[in-house]
Amino acid sequence: MSSVLIRNARLVNEGRIVDADLLVAHGRIEKIAGSIQGRNASVEIDAAGQWLLPGMIDDQVHFREPGAPHKASIASESRAAVAGGITSYMDMPNTHPATLDLNALADKKSRAARSSVANYGFHFGVSKDNLETVARLDPREVAGVKVFMGASTGDMLVDDPLLLERLFACVPTVLLAHCEHTPSILANEAQFRARYGDLISPALHPQIRNVEACFRSSSLAVELARRFGTRLHVLHLSSARELALFEDKPQAEKHISAEVCVHHLVFDDRDYPALGNRIKCNPAIKSQADRDALRQALLGNRLDVIGTDHAPHTLEEKSVPYSQAPSGLPLVQHALPALLELVEQGLLPLTRLVEKTSHAVAELFAISERGYLREGYWADLVLIERLAQPRAVDLDPLLAHCQWTPFSGRAFHHRVATTLVSGQLAWHQGRLFDDCQGLPLSFTPRR
Repeated sequence: MSSVLIRNARLVNEGRIVDADLLVAHGRIEKIAGSIQGRNASVEIDAAGQWLLPGMIDDQVHFREPGAPHKASIASESRAAVAGGITSYMDMPNTHPATLDLNALADKKSRAARSSVANYGFHFGVSKDNLETVARLDPREVAGVKVFMGASTGDMLVDDPLLLERLFACVPTVLLAHCEHTPSILANEAQFRARYGDLISPALHPQIRNVEACFRSSSLAVELARRFGTRLHVLHLSSARELALFEDKPQAEKHISAEVCVHHLVFDDRDYPALGNRIKCNPAIKSQADRDALRQALLGNRLDVIGTDHAPHTLEEKSVPYSQAPSGLPLVQHALPALLELVEQGLLPLTRLVEKTSHAVAELFAISERGYLREGYWADLVLIERLAQPRAVDLDPLLAHCQWTPFSGRAFHHRVATTLVSGQLAWHQGRLFDDCQGLPLSFTPRR
């Protein structure tokens, strides 16, 4: 691996912003100092005062491999990720085939080792038939275990009370839960279908997959985790009401955590008329009041991490009537610039953004030697350029395979100038470095 010397950067790390140089050698951060002299590096970058952040670690993506090459692949989506400042990701198990056994897990790891330019980890899935396999999992081999307590298809929906109790009692690592109450959703949908037939508007999505459906499921998950002492991570909180379920204290002091996703922080129900099915996702993007409550909660510790839930579909698939359109949207290439708009607006301190996208993710999933700017740690780094004028998203090429973004028509004040993955240049000055090879994330089980 080549050495890289970054000069004149503003390092954002562990609650502080300091001016410093940073030297990378053999894939790791070798030295951080006010000025590094007398060292020759293969690559030298003058940051000229740009922010230097630890790369974003995305705790949930759907890269669609194997099974849906027309939507995405590990190769395409990891390239979009590094262009957006995401240096590591954890992929979800609802691929085809689903990651429900060790062979499927090994296949995904092999695919990533061949084609991922970002560091990678994989979540294991739960079905009605694989609880024994889940119970025997080595926590060092998986990022976490994902359960769909609602809103899933095929054999990955687990909503039987006895099966859920067994799962919460036996899972050997962090359990990630998608929480929506399916019977409530189906009842709401039936009411709107009786009124509108097949002409349901996407704007009704947050009324079909409403706050009550989310709260009913997430409160059950929290109750089960408290009863069995499970390390629970509730994914993509979307409503103000759910926030009360989670303690406002440091992550290290609790065993139940929560995630919020970029789209629930950026969009609200006023965006449906313009974007329609393009922002149809599960759980639904809800009201402005919900969005604002989620933003406010980031200033404390009820919300522990920010993820993307990147879930690409083709525009053709999205361009059908609401009831037939799949849920999910592509986000990794623009997630960090979109979040930096909250910083620009004074809604979120930059140090808190870094905590929620890097530090806290590394701690929650016990990822070894990543997520911080520390000597000896892997060099997963992102330089952020603040632009003199906001730049339109549509001016830059899209790297996600689906070739669309919900941010079309918007402009951002910041862009990713440089991304290093495990000490390798992955993205620099608008150029992708295809020879960059991401590494498997190493998980250290908590004792």
